Amino acid sequence: MSYSEAQIAELLPYLTPEEQAELDKLLSAPEALWEPLPGPQTAAFNSLADIVGYGGAAGGGKTDLAVGLATTQHDRSMIIRQESTQLAGIIDRMTELLGGRDGFNGQEKIWRLSDRQVEFGSVPNPGDETKYQGRPHDMLVFDEATNLREKAVRFLLGWLRTTKKGQRCRALLTFNPPTTAEGRWVISFFAPWLDDKHPNPAEPGELRYFATVNGEDFEVEDGKPFVLVGDDRIYDFDQSKYKPVDIIKPMSRTFIPSRITDNPHLVGTGYMATLQAMPEPLRSQMLYGDFKAGIEDDPWQVIPTAWVDEAMERWTKPTRLQVMDSLGVDVARGGKDKTIIARRHNTWFDHPIELAGSQTPDGPTVAGAVVAAMRDRARIHVDVIGVGSSPYDFLRQAELDVYGVNVAEAPTATSKSGNLQYFNLRTQLWWQLREALDPANNLGIQLPPNKQLRADLTTPKWSMSGIKIKVESREDIVKRLGRSPDYGSAYVLANMDTPLTPREILHPTQSTKHNARREYNPYG
Repeated sequence: MSYSEAQIAELLPYLTPEEQAELDKLLSAPEALWEPLPGPQTAAFNSLADIVGYGGAAGGGKTDLAVGLATTQHDRSMIIRQESTQLAGIIDRMTELLGGRDGFNGQEKIWRLSDRQVEFGSVPNPGDETKYQGRPHDMLVFDEATNLREKAVRFLLGWLRTTKKGQRCRALLTFNPPTTAEGRWVISFFAPWLDDKHPNPAEPGELRYFATVNGEDFEVEDGKPFVLVGDDRIYDFDQSKYKPVDIIKPMSRTFIPSRITDNPHLVGTGYMATLQAMPEPLRSQMLYGDFKAGIEDDPWQVIPTAWVDEAMERWTKPTRLQVMDSLGVDVARGGKDKTIIARRHNTWFDHPIELAGSQTPDGPTVAGAVVAAMRDRARIHVDVIGVGSSPYDFLRQAELDVYGVNVAEAPTATSKSGNLQYFNLRTQLWWQLREALDPANNLGIQLPPNKQLRADLTTPKWSMSGIKIKVESREDIVKRLGRSPDYGSAYVLANMDTPLTPREILHPTQSTKHNARREYNPYG
């Protein structure tokens, strides 16, 4: 309940000296620059999580939360959008809140307040995140995170830190449900809250802890630091015996949903009617924050996401494996990339074998890993462009059934229907995996549930080059997304059903006899 000045004046004679002193103190206190709204916004404001996901529906006060935290709680903040032009609305809200643009440098896109600094950044192209390398911030806001690349977000989180004593660090990711397949990464990132298939769902605002090793997240019980010895987590360790980089400190995450009904400033406006009038699935996404509502694939996506999901949902570990038919090998030589080995037993694909670049520094090492993974004299398909040529040579010297695949070469087939031509062998191989996964062909392909494999298989796009289908190159994907689809490439190679060679026909081994009898032929 609030009182007018006249009402307060009437009450003054009845107050004790102590009450009058308390009233004077209250009246002389400066008005708060910004305060969160009751409900989800306050819950996010007060959350102790290192990384807070906030939003879901439109109109829940995402921008205000970001601006409010930056101007009242943090020393050095950076607010990031995909495109720099998208920052205008946030800057306008800060202008309104601060009563002007004093301290704002439009060229640098930095707002310097008396005791705080707010920077505005953008990452429109892969690799743009590196321009912020080495510039620590105690708060990072990834606004409309579904429009940002996961790689850029994870990179920038590495600079979430402060040297100011007593200053907490936090990251805030604001977003609505993704409308494209490329924005789905937030569902995996906040899986306990957003993925309805998560085995241990979390309540809104509940803290969960995640450790990240080699770019992969795994959930842990609490925030206690540990070191990895092999696959074992060691919590009671002597810190003097380990380098700081070897000590893994889990970070806490949470997700707090909000809707327009949580924002009294918008409920009385026409914005509610605007959201209600949207066509589905946008209506469910923006009005209710429904993360299961129709996320649409790009119309030029080679393999529909639903087909990959169905193949992964079918996957079960068989009690007895059929003979291994094929291996696909996508080779890395040092660096951050991985060598991926995919194994196929008829229509069943095993989990990928993942080897860091440092584990496969040369051709003999890669060849040894392939031989260790091989069973039943399975055919080995190696991408020989670039670093793949050396492992191929060593495998060939071992007189194994190895095939060097140069995806830049001319195609060797047409589509299953016979009416589509391919631009090159790369296009042919990706399209043949598409045909194998097509439910209309009813091949029953089983793919292992793997987040990175799912992302890779749903990444490439296709176009028409004259009268031929053309799947975009690996180089174009790297330029577009900042990563290479290594997992997908390995499984495309494993899907190959190479015909028997004349030597195998004349001198068949037990495995080639089996291969000659098999019914699986994804190429019709």
